[in-house]
Amino acid sequence: MKLIYAIVNNDDSHDVSSALTKSGYFATKLASTGGFLMSGNTTFMICADDDKVDPIIEIIKERSRRRKQYVPATVLAGAEMQSASFPVEVSVGGATIFVTDVERFEKV
Repeated sequence: MKLIYAIVNNDDSHDVSSALTKSGYFATKLASTGGFLMSGNTTFMICADDDKVDPIIEIIKERSRRRKQYVPATVLAGAEMQSASFPVEVSVGGATIFVTDVERFEKV
């Protein structure tokens, strides 16, 4: 048995959750924040038999897309330390997935 941790951008969370449920998988959802953008994420915790791990990961991959986003960047310049802000394009989204062994699982 495995425990899958999938950290997904909030923009994709509903699609991932719906697809997992339609496929018969149960997940616990946790609100989380991370990355250098400190943006909102959803962390899914899914316990599954070993042979179900790859299909679950495929569902998450299909529903978690990467996208470009512009964020402000600040540059300090000159002796007077004046700052200027300009937009920088960064890649956001997708999913970060961890799979660990489960010694014991109970649903009570």
